Amino acid sequence: MPRATWKPHEKHGDLTERGDLPDSVYAFPSKRKEPLTDASHVRNAIARFDQVRGVSDDDRDLAFANIKKAAKHYGVDLTERTWKELGREPSTRRSATDRKKSAKKAAATRKKRGTGTGSTPARKRGAKRAAAIRKAKKKK
Repeated sequence: MPRATWKPHEKHGDLTERGDLPDSVYAFPSKRKEPLTDASHVRNAIARFDQVRGVSDDDRDLAFANIKKAAKHYGVDLTERTWKELGREPSTRRSATDRKKSAKKAAATRKKRGTGTGSTPARKRGAKRAAAIRKAKKKK
């Protein structure tokens, strides 16, 4: 297992952008993925570990070491011993049939409520605003 590179970063209120964080607070420092700035972020990184794309197994080794170190620092329980227990590929543990059934039910609900069709009031206002801007540009 590689040596963890994670270091605690306590300046929460002063940060305005994710880009302000040093590489040392990320589970995947070379990719700047999964910040570990507090217990909530550590739990999130554990839960989403298998959803991270574009990283090698060596990156995952380092990330897991960083997560373990951050979990210990913030008092988060981590029962897994290796990243392989967290996985490499996302798994919902739902069959394709169940996912299709849920998708059909969601589509029926959207149709019943009239949502998801582009007819929301915000979209209508945006369309009116865009039309007014186009009209004003034509007059010039």
